[in-house]
Amino acid sequence: MARLPKRTAKTKQTPPPATLGFGMSKRKDPVWQCVEGCGACCKLDKGPSFATPEEIFTDPADVELYRSMVGSDGWCVHFEKSTRKCSIYNERPYFCRVEAEVFDKLYGISRKKFNTEACRSCMDTIKSVYGPYSKELGHYNSTVTSSNTS
Repeated sequence: MARLPKRTAKTKQTPPPATLGFGMSKRKDPVWQCVEGCGACCKLDKGPSFATPEEIFTDPADVELYRSMVGSDGWCVHFEKSTRKCSIYNERPYFCRVEAEVFDKLYGISRKKFNTEACRSCMDTIKSVYGPYSKELGHYNSTVTSSNTS
């Protein structure tokens, strides 16, 4: 599950559409989708610019479960690095699911804003894990952009 960056006065500002990778204003709103082979959301310990489990969850059991999934290298213990796939995908916890209901419960993001915020969250996470000029970010942006022009 992509952890949203902490919101500060600087991060509350919305970057221009071209920076977001959604195209210019005449394009449709973004529609979130997972890009196979990325796995950036499985890097569970991303550092101080991202919210901690204690800042995200209200249930201590969720904090405990999340913490138990963080391997010594910061990646989820269920993430298969060689294939970049989740070994428990069908049984993964609710907080690993990028769905409107989860974003509403954890972050207070409405269904109406889900796609925009989920796309932004993925981009921020990919930049943090792989870098702002990574092939993973380019692939994500081209996938989201091409899905909005068809």
